[in-house]
Amino acid sequence: MTISTSQLLDELIEMTQQHLHFAETLLIRPEKELNNRMSADSWSTLECLEHLNRYGDFYIPEINRHISATGKDPQLTFRPGFLGNYFVKMIQPKEKLNSMKTIKEMNPVHTQLDKKVIEKFVKQQEELLELLWTARNVDLEKVKTGVSISRWIKLKLGDTFRFVIFHNARHIAQAKRVLKTT
Repeated sequence: MTISTSQLLDELIEMTQQHLHFAETLLIRPEKELNNRMSADSWSTLECLEHLNRYGDFYIPEINRHISATGKDPQLTFRPGFLGNYFVKMIQPKEKLNSMKTIKEMNPVHTQLDKKVIEKFVKQQEELLELLWTARNVDLEKVKTGVSISRWIKLKLGDTFRFVIFHNARHIAQAKRVLKTT
């Protein structure tokens, strides 16, 4: 699979803008509603966003560090890497989501949360949008970033963006399902 770099970034920017808009709509909802869960061990809407914030705390600085350290050499097309594509396909939202375990430090279940979680998520999405715009000026294949699960694994910048944004989409869909039940 090869995709136009500008098309890829446009699609990721659009998705991120949708995530940002969704989060902003949550600010008018009562905290009690945002802390409701579908079952005792499922995540509330705020826990879904807190999970994403924890990943954002790793990936946003990681992406920023590697974009800033590279020269300008944008390419017209992007070809996902094998491992990056695997991670993205695994995490993408689907009709029937497969349940996945998260590592302990990224699991916010039963955490007491308030709307500051939403404010942080909004800020992270704004930072992600800036990084996506900056990425138009770098090679999405040559720039590599680390991943949160292992310091030995490196992904192409384009794959890292895809993973982070599709991971966000997955948990925003989860948050929307939780809201429908409350």
